[in-house]
Amino acid sequence: MLLNVIIPFCFLALHGAADLCNWTGSGFASADSRVVFQVRLSCAEGSVKWLHPVQALRVVLDPKGSSARRNRICIKPFASSGGVSMFVERAGKLQLMQTQTAQARRQVICFSADGAERPAIYLQASPKSNELWGRHVIGFRYELMGNRSIAPLGGMQASCRPCSDAELLMAICNSDFVIRAHIKNVSHDRQIQTSSVEVSASRVYWQRSGVFEQQLDPSASLPSLSWHGHIHTLLHCHVKPGDGEFLFTGSEHFGEAWLGCAPRYKTFLSIYEKARQERRNSCDFPLG
Repeated sequence: MLLNVIIPFCFLALHGAADLCNWTGSGFASADSRVVFQVRLSCAEGSVKWLHPVQALRVVLDPKGSSARRNRICIKPFASSGGVSMFVERAGKLQLMQTQTAQARRQVICFSADGAERPAIYLQASPKSNELWGRHVIGFRYELMGNRSIAPLGGMQASCRPCSDAELLMAICNSDFVIRAHIKNVSHDRQIQTSSVEVSASRVYWQRSGVFEQQLDPSASLPSLSWHGHIHTLLHCHVKPGDGEFLFTGSEHFGEAWLGCAPRYKTFLSIYEKARQERRNSCDFPLG
């Protein structure tokens, strides 16, 4: 849906707490219904939280340094973002990205950031829900990504094939997380077309953030800590529970782990040792 008109609004800087990556602020009533409040952020990822939303909010993502070369923007609306429509603005024209339905609010939305001007994210509150807005926080988390990074979020086009040996050897060096773990359970969500793999990890080699956390293991004969977490993938990949130990690699988006490579650990050891003998390893990996 394109609104082929130049937006006839007045822009005001909106007060709130900001650290250039994240913004939290509040709307307020205005006699001028054309007022649009404006926020500018300059990081590769962060969040926007809007309390008591009134009229509209315009968010410009203007990253600095190497992040400026990333040509895709992905956003994940908060589950509480009812009563608001979300648009991407390009050259003064609005394109609808998300309606006010509950299913739409659960989806990750990605769009191109190419062009002379960075696109803006435009939130418009519905005038019929003033009382409801006052009790909710609306907003979204955002990430700027390269084309390769959005594969887990790109819908049915993403590949489900196993990693090649070369891809696996690169993944253990470049992934956001690498863990050695058993599969505890696999659950499926047909509404958003994803599967969630619950894992118990004996070792977390590294992770970019805290998606895997240490917990007491109630199944152990003696109280002990182990790593637990969930890894997401697409439903059409038909992930099933499996016995034995796996090496999981992947990317982290919006506080969630997304599956990359997942060979059995013994298979990985064989591939890594052969590559080491042939001097084909991209990095030294801490075995054991």
